[in-house]
Amino acid sequence: MGNSKSGALSKEILEDLQLNTKFTEEELCTWYQSFLKECPSGRITRQEFESIYAKFFPDADPKAYAQHVFRSFDANSDGTLDFKEYVIALHMTTAGKPSQKLEWAFSLYDVDGNGAISKNEVLEIVMAIFKMINPEDVKHLPDDENTPEKRTEKIWGFFGKKDDDKLTEEEFIEGTMANKEILRLIQFEPQKVKERIKEKKQ
Repeated sequence: MGNSKSGALSKEILEDLQLNTKFTEEELCTWYQSFLKECPSGRITRQEFESIYAKFFPDADPKAYAQHVFRSFDANSDGTLDFKEYVIALHMTTAGKPSQKLEWAFSLYDVDGNGAISKNEVLEIVMAIFKMINPEDVKHLPDDENTPEKRTEKIWGFFGKKDDDKLTEEEFIEGTMANKEILRLIQFEPQKVKERIKEKKQ
């Protein structure tokens, strides 16, 4: 890791992140400074991650979703994210290729980490997503997807699975790439997030 507390990003990590993400050296260095301000230890705990996440959703309850997102990014399962895990997380969810985003989405939905998704796991994530949707927005959702249960049924139906079937990563990625409806249903509307981030910048 090098001496990451010195306030400068180590050359190896910087090069590695530039290779694996679309971010520039300038962006990475700026983020690293703000990362260290927020987390002087150089690591984010789950609680810190939840509070950072909560700032983007002042009128919702993102805690459950943030916990799942954190779990999916904690590559070495040590209960914290270092800067590299954090940036790769940002990249995967915002700028990654569709297949990378879907690999991440699979790990998000694979709650127990056993390499397959069950219908109950889909329901667990969809319930967490619904806690983040403004009640007013829920009213405008189509009838067949305006509750977590209905949305889960719809997703599972698109994959053509029986209730007790499991979904492999390959089936998940292929099915979602082939059907834009699945993609829309499995993700929290990122457009809203982007709009909120823009508002915060103004």
